[in-house]
Amino acid sequence: RNVMYAVIEDRNQQFRVSPGDRVLIPLHQDLEPGASVTFDKVCVVGGDEPRVGTPYVDGASVTAKVVGVAKGPKVVVAKFRRRKNSRRRVGFRARFTEVEIEGIAG
Repeated sequence: RNVMYAVIEDRNQQFRVSPGDRVLIPLHQDLEPGASVTFDKVCVVGGDEPRVGTPYVDGASVTAKVVGVAKGPKVVVAKFRRRKNSRRRVGFRARFTEVEIEGIAG
């Protein structure tokens, strides 16, 4: 028996998810921890009878619960121009919304 999974699209990024998974998606400012979110753009629903969308599967949706906000790894951007006395160093950490997948419908 195959495990139920889906490939969802959120802001032009695709994620393979199964019930119970925790996924980091691009930050959604308007979502509070504990809120429920529904992903309607489902590209693939896998399992015993896989269905592939063109581009999305009709009537399929994935529900998830917002866990909180997480930070990605630190990225250090350093710019250096030789013989110009020019150096610049900036740190950056992307912020993500962490969601826990609750169910796949359709």
